Amino acid sequence: MTTNSKSIVLAGVAVLSWATVATAFKIALMHLSVFCMLLVATVTSFVVYSVMMGIEKKWRILMELPKDVVIKTSLLGVLNPVVYYLVLFRAYDMLPAQMAQPLNYAWPIFLLVLLAVFNHEKIPTRKYIGMLISVSGVVCISLGGGGVEGEVSVAGILLALFSAVLWAAYWMFNNRLSGKVDATVALFLEFCAGSVVLVVSGFFVGVDIGSLEGLLSGVYIGLFEMGIPFLTFGMALRMTDNPALINQMCYLSPFLSLFLIALVLGETIAVGTYVGLVLIVGGLIYNQYFVKGDIRRKRHGGGEP
Repeated sequence: MTTNSKSIVLAGVAVLSWATVATAFKIALMHLSVFCMLLVATVTSFVVYSVMMGIEKKWRILMELPKDVVIKTSLLGVLNPVVYYLVLFRAYDMLPAQMAQPLNYAWPIFLLVLLAVFNHEKIPTRKYIGMLISVSGVVCISLGGGGVEGEVSVAGILLALFSAVLWAAYWMFNNRLSGKVDATVALFLEFCAGSVVLVVSGFFVGVDIGSLEGLLSGVYIGLFEMGIPFLTFGMALRMTDNPALINQMCYLSPFLSLFLIALVLGETIAVGTYVGLVLIVGGLIYNQYFVKGDIRRKRHGGGEP
C-alpha cells in the first residue's frame, strides 16, 4: 500500500468515526446525563492519548516543554473538552440530531469572524459570498424546524450555534500554539486538564453512570469522537502529498451522519435539513477552495486580491 493510499485509509477512519457520533450522542443521552456522558468520554480520550504518547515516545518532548506552554495548553483543556462539549451535548439533548449536527458544523463561519476581530485579519470580499451561502443554510435549518417531528427548542438552536463559536475559538487559540507544542502532546495536556476538572467537578455535581449501556456509549464517544479520529486524521495529513484531498473527505461526514441518524435513530430527515446542510457545506467549500484559488491566481499574476 502506498503512502497516499494509507493516508486515505486513515482519513477514512476519521470520517467514518465522526459520521457515527451524532447518533452515538443521542443514544448515550438516553442513559447518561450530559455531565456524566462528558466525564466518561473525556477520561476515555485521555487514556487514548496517554497510550499514544507512549507509542510515539513523546514523554521526553512533554518534559522538555517550557512551563508557560504547558500552562497555556492545559488551560485550553477547559475550553475543549470541558466547556465546548458541555454546550454541544446539551444542544443534542434539546434538539433532534439532524438539527444539532449541521448547525455545529457551521463553525468555520464563526472562525472567519473571530480571526478578523482578534487577529485583525481582513476577510476577503469574495468570502462574504461563501459566508452568506452558509448562513442561509443555518437559517434554513433553524426555520425549517416545522418539518421535524416534535417541538423544536430555540434554546437548543442557540446552544448548537454557540458550540460552533466555541470550537472556532478553540481552533484559533490552539493554532497559536501549534508551532510550540507537538499535536499529540497538546491533546494529551488538554484532555488531562479536562479530565481533572471534570473528576473534581463530579464530587460536587454527582456522578451516576446508571447502566452498562451508558458506560459503553460514553466510552464509544471518547474513542470515536474525541480520540482516535483526531489521531488518524492528523497522521493522514502528515503522510499525504495531497492534503487538499484529505481535507475534502471531511465534507462526506455530515451527509453520512444524516443517513445514520435516519437509519439508527429513526428520525425522518426534513427537507430543510438537507437543503440547509448543502448550503452550509457549499459555502464552506466555496470559501476554502474557490476563493483561495482565485487569490493565488491574482498573486501569481502580480495583483492583489
